[in-house]
Amino acid sequence: MTMLKQLKIKAVIFDMDGVITNTMPDHFKAWKEILRREGLFVTHLDIYSREGQRGINSVQELFKVCGKDINSAKAQKILKEKEKYFKKIVKRRFVRGARTFLKRLDQSGFHLALVTGTARHEVHKILPRSLYNLFSVIITGSDVQNGKPHPEPFLKALEKLKINPSEAIVIENAPFGIRSAKRAGLRCLALQTSLPGEYLKEADFVFSSLKELKAKIIFKIKKD
Repeated sequence: MTMLKQLKIKAVIFDMDGVITNTMPDHFKAWKEILRREGLFVTHLDIYSREGQRGINSVQELFKVCGKDINSAKAQKILKEKEKYFKKIVKRRFVRGARTFLKRLDQSGFHLALVTGTARHEVHKILPRSLYNLFSVIITGSDVQNGKPHPEPFLKALEKLKINPSEAIVIENAPFGIRSAKRAGLRCLALQTSLPGEYLKEADFVFSSLKELKAKIIFKIKKD
C-alpha cells in the first residue's frame, strides 16, 4: 500500500478500548443491563459514541438524553453497579496486532502512553502486566477532573511525558477521544474498530484497521 506519511515523533499515545483491547462489547452489555433496570434503553451508538468519557459523565448524559433527572449520589451508585457487572462479564480480548505493535514501538525506542476513560482498577484487571509495564505514562478516568472530549487527559499525558504536542501522535477510535486529542493540539490517527468513518472525521487520518494503519504509516524517532 502507498505510504501516507512518515511521522517523526518521540511518543505514541494510545486509547485502550477499541485500540488495544476489544472490551467495548462487554462495556455495552454492562451499560445496557444496568440502565435497563432503571427504565432506560440505550443503543449501540449511545454507548460507543461516548467511549473514552468518564463513567460518571456517561451516566449523567444518558439520563439526560432519556429525559430523566438524576442526582450525584444515584449516578455514582449506578456507575458502581455497572463497573461491578462489567468485571463479572468482561473477557480479555485484544485488537488484532495491537500487542505486537506496542512491543515493536517500545523496542524501537518510542515512549508509550495510555489515555483511557476506564477507571484505573479496571485497567489493572484488563491489561496483563507485560503490556501495562510498556507504558511510561498511564492516564485513566480516575486521574482527571474532566474526561474526554475535554483535552485534560491528553494534556496531562503530555505533561508527564515532558514533550510538546508536535512530538507525539494519538491513536484513537471514538469521537470523544479524537476531539480530546485535537483540543490538546495533538495529531490523531483513528481506527474504525467501533464506529464507521463518518463518526471519526475530526481525526487527521482514518483507517479501517490497525493492520492498514501499520501499512500506511511509518513511525520514526524524532531526534533532539
